[in-house]
Amino acid sequence: MTIREFQALIRRMYHDKDASRGVEGTFMWLTEEIGELATALRSGSHEEQALEFADVLAWLVTIANVVEVDLEDAIARKYGEGCPGCGKLACTCPDAEKP
Repeated sequence: MTIREFQALIRRMYHDKDASRGVEGTFMWLTEEIGELATALRSGSHEEQALEFADVLAWLVTIANVVEVDLEDAIARKYGEGCPGCGKLACTCPDAEKP
């Protein structure tokens, strides 16, 4: 499944609820899922971790749907040619810098 296919699937399943909840309410659900992922990474099984990663991704996609962002396109534009900082496929940015 591509990112675009996953985003379309989430849209078909949840978009009406998500749109009525709005960005702020949906963002709160994302932060809750990030907390659950943190807990699973600390003390959960591999399966629990995998399911929490899926939940975090689903809520991130949900927010993108609410604000009409095509994530596959955004990812390709930002990372498709390499690191946004140094431009290389194997990042050579100093460790203290963010990308």
